[in-house]
Amino acid sequence: MKQTIALSNTHRRKLLSAVRSYGLAALSVAIALAVGLFLSAHNLHGVEFPLFMIAVAITAWQEGTGPAVLALILSGLAFDYFFTAPFFSFYITPLEIPYYAVFILFAFLITWFSGVRRRVERDLLRSRDELQKEVSLRTQQASLLNLTHDTIFVRDLRDVITYWNRGAEELYGWTAEQAIGKRSHELLHTVFPAPLDDINAELLRTGRWEGELGHTKSDESKVVVASRWSLRRDEQERPAGVLETNNDITERKHREEEIRSLNQELLKRSTELEATNRELEAFAYSVSHDLRAPLRHIAGYAEMLQKNASPVLSDKGQRYMTVILESAKRMGNLIDDLLAFSRMGRAEARRTMVSLDQLVKEILNELQPETNSRDIEWKIGTLPPCYGDRSMLRLVLVNLISNAVKFTRQRARAEIEIGNAGGDTDEVVVFVRDNGTGFDMKYAHKLFGVFQRLHHANEFEGTGIGLATVQRIIHRHGGKVRAEGAVDHGATFYFSLPTR
Repeated sequence: MKQTIALSNTHRRKLLSAVRSYGLAALSVAIALAVGLFLSAHNLHGVEFPLFMIAVAITAWQEGTGPAVLALILSGLAFDYFFTAPFFSFYITPLEIPYYAVFILFAFLITWFSGVRRRVERDLLRSRDELQKEVSLRTQQASLLNLTHDTIFVRDLRDVITYWNRGAEELYGWTAEQAIGKRSHELLHTVFPAPLDDINAELLRTGRWEGELGHTKSDESKVVVASRWSLRRDEQERPAGVLETNNDITERKHREEEIRSLNQELLKRSTELEATNRELEAFAYSVSHDLRAPLRHIAGYAEMLQKNASPVLSDKGQRYMTVILESAKRMGNLIDDLLAFSRMGRAEARRTMVSLDQLVKEILNELQPETNSRDIEWKIGTLPPCYGDRSMLRLVLVNLISNAVKFTRQRARAEIEIGNAGGDTDEVVVFVRDNGTGFDMKYAHKLFGVFQRLHHANEFEGTGIGLATVQRIIHRHGGKVRAEGAVDHGATFYFSLPTR
């Protein structure tokens, strides 16, 4: 229903327009006829022809070809009927034909000229409408570009700035009035990462260019930007301008430079540390081997002296010989542990999935001869599998469990617990807890040092390398080790390992 009404209204408008156009043609001819008759009645002849030409011209100029043809026909009939002898008839003599031909030609030229004018008019109106739309679109785009905080400006192929948004004003400090019309590279003192000719060649070839530029702001401070250039072409695909978008990355570049410097310093220190570690390991290995020969001599001759000279030695002399032999034996143990610790730093880790439960069972079976005669309450929790070198992890558990057994020796009932302390999904945290002699937490930093002991050798045997070995192995696995304790209240050792 609505569509039918709309079509009816459209048809009515077209009909009214046609009536108005052709009505103007008839009205123009009628006015020309009335004026001509009036002038003829007052003995003023020869103006009829121009009057009808004017009527045709006005109709053609205002309403176009169709109404102009109607005005031409009506004018010819009126002129022949009222102003050409014989009067009041439509008879045309041969002598009048040239006049009518000139009349028709003149009317045709006027009609043609008016048609051209109307077409030009329509084109101009259409161009004006398109220009208004383009101006409106460009204005809207410019308003949107001003809303962003990104730095955006447009320059022509001569590098002259033609548009400068608010983001560019905020970053560089120049207003649009100050920047537009200036050459951007001269205004910003641009520092390019490559020759400008090469950059422009790439821009013309691909239509885009990206890179980092150095710029100088209005206050003479320097800024580094991530720049993107886009080439704009006209309707004939000729280069017309460049849209440049810049993002300030000065702080990021400073941080990158700081990180680069720190990495270089870290690499330097790491290299120095590796060299120092190699020197220390070589020194420890060399010293250990060099000490073995004189130590064997001391122990061997002391045993021979004790065996052969024991009848003539006094009790004090016998005691001296025992001290020498025990010290030589202790020295041998220290050398063995030092060699093992040195080899641990050079040994290649063979990582696989390791069952910590199985390792604990094996170690407890090996410790049975030492623990069978003692009252020890074992609390063994379930330990998850982890990823590491089985032999190295076995040495970690041997040292920690052996220490727990050793330092609970003075307890009537020892309590040793081995369990899982939790951790995130990527690691497992294992603890070994005892109710032994414990230690003072202010000396905890000494626990994992080589040959560091918090108890006298007469109380508890050992060389002081076991916990240092534990720490080295755990660190090589990417984990951490720590200890908690209190004097006469036991100790707890924790270590973390990756699960994969």
